[in-house]
Amino acid sequence: MDASVHTSHPGQDHKVTPMMEQYIEIKTANPDCLLFYRMGDFYELFFEDAEQASRALGIMLTKRGKHQGEDIPMCGVPVERADDYLQRLIAKGFRVAVCEQIEDPAEAKKRGGKSVVKRDVVRLVTPGTLTEDALLDPRRSNRLIALSRVPTGEDTARIGIATVDISTGAFIVEETSPSNLATDIARLDPAEIVVPEAMLDDELLEAIIRGARVPIAPVARDITDGATAERRLTEAFGVTTSAGFGQLSRAELAAGATAVSYIVRTQRGARPPLSPPKQTGRDDVLHIDGATRASLELTRTLGGDRAGSLLHAIDRTVTPAGGRLLADRLASPLTRPGSITQRLDSVSLLVEDARLRRDLRALLKATPDLVRAAQRLAFRRGGPRDLACVRDALIAGRDVSTVLAGRDLPAELGAIRESLGAPDPKILAALGDALAETLPLRTSDGGFVRSGYDPDLDAARELRDESRKVIAQLQTRYADETGQRTLRVKHTNFLGFFVEVPAPTGEILRTPPWNATFVHRQTLQGAMRFSTVELSDLEQRIAAAGDRALAIESAIFERLSQIVIEAGDPLKDLSDALAALDVASALAELAADRSYVRPEVDLSLDFTIEGGRHPVVEQALNGAPFIANGCDLTPSASAENGRICMITGPNMGGKSTYLRQNALIAILAQIGSFVPASSARIGVVDRLFSRVGAADDLARGRSTFMVEMVETAAILNQAGERSLVILDEIGRGTSTFDGLSIASATVEHLHNSNGCRALFATHFHELTELSKRLPRLFNATMRVAEWKGDVVLLHEVVPGVADRSYGIQVAKLAGLPASVVERAKTVLAELESADRTGKRGKPVSDLPLFSIAAAAPPPSAPEPESDPSLDALDGIDPDDLTPRAALEALYRLKALRKSASREFPRDARASKKDR
Repeated sequence: MDASVHTSHPGQDHKVTPMMEQYIEIKTANPDCLLFYRMGDFYELFFEDAEQASRALGIMLTKRGKHQGEDIPMCGVPVERADDYLQRLIAKGFRVAVCEQIEDPAEAKKRGGKSVVKRDVVRLVTPGTLTEDALLDPRRSNRLIALSRVPTGEDTARIGIATVDISTGAFIVEETSPSNLATDIARLDPAEIVVPEAMLDDELLEAIIRGARVPIAPVARDITDGATAERRLTEAFGVTTSAGFGQLSRAELAAGATAVSYIVRTQRGARPPLSPPKQTGRDDVLHIDGATRASLELTRTLGGDRAGSLLHAIDRTVTPAGGRLLADRLASPLTRPGSITQRLDSVSLLVEDARLRRDLRALLKATPDLVRAAQRLAFRRGGPRDLACVRDALIAGRDVSTVLAGRDLPAELGAIRESLGAPDPKILAALGDALAETLPLRTSDGGFVRSGYDPDLDAARELRDESRKVIAQLQTRYADETGQRTLRVKHTNFLGFFVEVPAPTGEILRTPPWNATFVHRQTLQGAMRFSTVELSDLEQRIAAAGDRALAIESAIFERLSQIVIEAGDPLKDLSDALAALDVASALAELAADRSYVRPEVDLSLDFTIEGGRHPVVEQALNGAPFIANGCDLTPSASAENGRICMITGPNMGGKSTYLRQNALIAILAQIGSFVPASSARIGVVDRLFSRVGAADDLARGRSTFMVEMVETAAILNQAGERSLVILDEIGRGTSTFDGLSIASATVEHLHNSNGCRALFATHFHELTELSKRLPRLFNATMRVAEWKGDVVLLHEVVPGVADRSYGIQVAKLAGLPASVVERAKTVLAELESADRTGKRGKPVSDLPLFSIAAAAPPPSAPEPESDPSLDALDGIDPDDLTPRAALEALYRLKALRKSASREFPRDARASKKDR
């Protein structure tokens, strides 16, 4: 909005209308939001709000009056479609203040003809405070996180994190350190971050928070004050002490109070219907930083799509709540073998009992989103269909409980069965008796209470419906009396009931004797409208009956909603149980469908996978065979720590796929899922690091190599003996010798200092020599074959070392022009000869690390001008060749090239056995 609108007092501009004065006052109180100002059937936006909204929504920008001598920009959206527009604005990072009429227009008229209807903001719509189905992704949690910082000593502090999903009522608090904050934010994947303004003054914390690239809501001290945190938190839940929440730290109390205060502010004082805050143990989950999550594409691809991610590949859930729970488990794999085993036991039973799995999934498929429907009712934003969601979920819970009754179940499924009976059966009885078969979207539409449920409602409906029959009879009588078969009785909110006839007929009704009965009301193009005393009396009777019926239904809705609200905790327990059962049956369906096996997970440092497969790539092949490969990083008999595998091989040979598949198998095992392998034994991984692929971070002024080094530094500074590290192409973003040196030092640090299990892929074949002096390091390579000068990628991992990277052959497969490929071969031969003889500087053979390169005798590189195939190529004019002549010329060139290859063989080429 223009600065003048914010700073000038409305009285300074005598041209400001009362309505615009009201708008400016409300907008000034909400300067950081787009103001949806209710005017009749539209939400209108003015000034800069209108300009921003019109660009964001692609709607027309108009004008309305003047302010301080300039036209006032305006645009608007229909109230009935407001959710669609809100969704688009929220997705673009806007916050919206919804301003409604809070009094009846008739009351405003009593104050004078120019009085403005009272309006006020009833809600702030922000990315982290959404509850409407139309604004939410049903299969994704919508979390708001609030941060706090509590100093613990000189230059040290603890960070409190409160995580709230108001669409489900979930409320979690935890404590972390500044060094782990980025990892925790990435794990929680928030829709909005509420942060004290003071925290943004810290450059390090500001970089971490803004690096999450989600909307940020800075808040002032009044809702982040740590001294009053406990009081504000206990008042929000109506208790006298926070002891019932557990032993919350100062940082957790401050973050929790900040979250609650922010939600109360956005809901305009309404107490949020949240579950009491629960603590979560940081040591209970696998730590995966943001770069690793993005690299492994756990829930979204690098392009931001769900399709192509691990979540998309494994998701067989049939309920929205189950889909959200699976995503949450994938974001936070467990590190306690006991808890993992309980989940695996549930999946095992459902894999073995296909009939039980099929019956449960059929019942779950009909289960609506119970917890979000109940939350909307608690927020007073629900409708009749939300009541039906609760009813249908209760029916599903009852039926599932019947299927599970009498069975010998593992611990997790046994707890689920107990939770299915948590809600009072009287709730289902009340909802089942009251609700009709077909339900409207809004309570104000009426007609959602079953006939026969309430005698007073039935009586009011009968009077209302009988009056409608009388209207139809009255229309027939008027048409007969006047002889005008085109006469119709119609209704609008403005005129009420009226008689409408074509214009020529209207002129007749305006003359005696008809003008004594029909009173002219309105002339339209081609039609006239009239009223009668009889019609006005009938309208009053109909309106009274309709209003009474709607009032009775509204009272019934409020009574049923209150029953649901009072059963909040048992309904949440039921929703959680159904979601957990959905996840267990979905993972069992996945295992049965894709031939996954149960992994062994324990507290050892083992990491042995046989016949491992990449879960996403395998599905993308659409039935084509996937080459399975094993991985063994288990400590040897003489070592205390896990091993490091150095992988070499050609471009496109499958190194990156192999790296990722082993990391993904570990994640799947630790969420309690079967894994794509023939067998797997995994010692719990406490931290997972991945450095695969590279990209610029231009927004922070980082080059590709700088991003690579920052991520590598994070790994080397944090990985421990229980960590799993996968690294690909470290050092390739700089000069050859710099890169070799960095890669070599990195491997040595992983081996000597971190002591972790690791997979290290590289094109620096010289690094394989490190296995001679690093006992935990061993070499593996991607097997390839050559056929008539072309490379065949076999995607098989075998012990050994690659002889070369086959980059030129892969470039040929990619479609590089033949002339470029041939020239690259010539240049490669020259460079290899120069490196081996030391002509480009210090001989490589003088560097102990690279002594493998000196072991091979230098080849005799042919000079370009001595190549007979190139000489023959110069004598060919392509424009003069017929197709047959061109084919014959190609065969001659290949024969000449083959002859030249025999004359100048590659001495460094691997033996047939090695290949």
